[in-house]
Amino acid sequence: MVKGALTEWGVCSRTIPFTSNPLSLTYQKGAFAVGLESGGILVLDAITGSQVALLPGHTDSVRSLTFSLDGMFLVSGSDNGQVILWDVQTGGAVRTFWGHINCVLTVSISPDCTTIASGSSDMTIRLWHVQAEDCYCVIDESHDWVNSVSFSPTNPQFLMSASRNNTVQQWDINGFQIGPTYEGYGVAFSQDGTHIVSWWKQVATVRNSNSRAVTAEIQTPSGYFQCCCFSSNGKFVAGSAGCTSYIWDITGLDPHLIKTLIGHTGDITSLIFPSSLITASEDNTIKFWQTSTLSDPVASDTKSPPPTLSSIESVSLQVRDGIAISSDNAGVVKTWDILTGLCKASFQTPVPSNYWRDVQLIEGRLIVVWYDGLKISIWDTGKGEFLQKVDAPMSEVRGFRISGDGSRVFCLGENTIQAWSIWTGEPLGKVELEDKPYLDPLYADGSKVWVCFKDSQIQGWDFGISGSSPIQLSNTFLDKPHLDLIGGTKWNTAPCMIKDPVTGNDVFQLVGRYATPYEVQWDGQYLVVGYESGEVLILDFKHVLLQ
Repeated sequence: MVKGALTEWGVCSRTIPFTSNPLSLTYQKGAFAVGLESGGILVLDAITGSQVALLPGHTDSVRSLTFSLDGMFLVSGSDNGQVILWDVQTGGAVRTFWGHINCVLTVSISPDCTTIASGSSDMTIRLWHVQAEDCYCVIDESHDWVNSVSFSPTNPQFLMSASRNNTVQQWDINGFQIGPTYEGYGVAFSQDGTHIVSWWKQVATVRNSNSRAVTAEIQTPSGYFQCCCFSSNGKFVAGSAGCTSYIWDITGLDPHLIKTLIGHTGDITSLIFPSSLITASEDNTIKFWQTSTLSDPVASDTKSPPPTLSSIESVSLQVRDGIAISSDNAGVVKTWDILTGLCKASFQTPVPSNYWRDVQLIEGRLIVVWYDGLKISIWDTGKGEFLQKVDAPMSEVRGFRISGDGSRVFCLGENTIQAWSIWTGEPLGKVELEDKPYLDPLYADGSKVWVCFKDSQIQGWDFGISGSSPIQLSNTFLDKPHLDLIGGTKWNTAPCMIKDPVTGNDVFQLVGRYATPYEVQWDGQYLVVGYESGEVLILDFKHVLLQ
């Protein structure tokens, strides 16, 4: 029964757009993952929506995702029948499982992380040994597409499944059916494992997972249920029908509808309810919904709407310190752990927007350098003060780079390269160029700097000791590789391809990218990319599955 003709409409606090349809969502420990139709998987911060990691191993649509209970692993299933177990901290594929002959629609991992269950449109459920990487049991009694499989969060010995033929069943770890069969197109456990919700057409039924007694029955005002889930405290059930999602209070004797969430223009494909509701839709967006007026929400996780992210203007990779550094258009400098992809620290600096800049960690101090048209400003983030303001009149600045040892800053003009001492502001030399370079300085190490010209030729100079003329280096480039990012802009739906500008060879494809790559650095293993969207992408090529 639906209670009340007038319901409280929820407010959408944030919308994240995608160029590829988001098909699946899962949540654990402050982060959620999104499976995309393009084959990419994005791990995002559940509060800000900013990207934590990109997992690019699938080559087909990712229709199913689930985190392990400890948040250390992620399991994904795709349209080509592939199941992958990911290490969330490194972004690496730990195991790949093959066996399904059609789309993997649902995946689950046991609470002890020893077993993975997957359900497919090939009408089977497969149980996989995680360590042995093999399928030890095939359940083929559904006689239709398997829409849901879910391990009990508290008992690794049994799981529930639901099929398109309106059948909900319970299985033990060896694939034997136990207990009765219920009606349902889909099924999900509450976070504490005490209840299950199953749904069919316009009705969803909540049962005690031990006694199987019905504790609540709810109904959509219109349309059929597509998906349902419990809130993290188990007191609410959210469900979607068409473009609309709903929230019911199931705590009392009369379960009733308390929120109607309207805003999507396409059918909702997935939803999760960590504290406030998050929904994914065929309109290529994910929406965050304010649900703080619920009678008993998880208040500790409720935050104000996240700020809008500013475009990234510079990135720096410092593997020796285990960090990447970004600077955005609002003057915020952040350090990122290159192993986990998590933000370690954030600093507000006075750097103006759209100005050339670079940031380096030098002797334990974060130094920000930028060019404002007539001067080079050098800012010590730790002390929150200027170190230097150097007169540097140049025309058409094209790039900026601090040397790896922190001694110099190089500025690339229309046809000149100039260098200054970071600590004294003393000019350290100037090079007149016959041809105009088209990239910023690629790399700076001590007194040496390398730049790239229009014909993709790379040349270096040694600025040596103060007062002497810079010397052109005989080698065309140092032993550090260089990459270009081609495509993947927000105006171009093609995937972003990383190419070697010297050989022209494709190195790697960033699946599902939708924002313009502004800055790129890599050292042959780690790659860091800054985007106009405000995201920072970090990839460890040891864990990348090249396509």
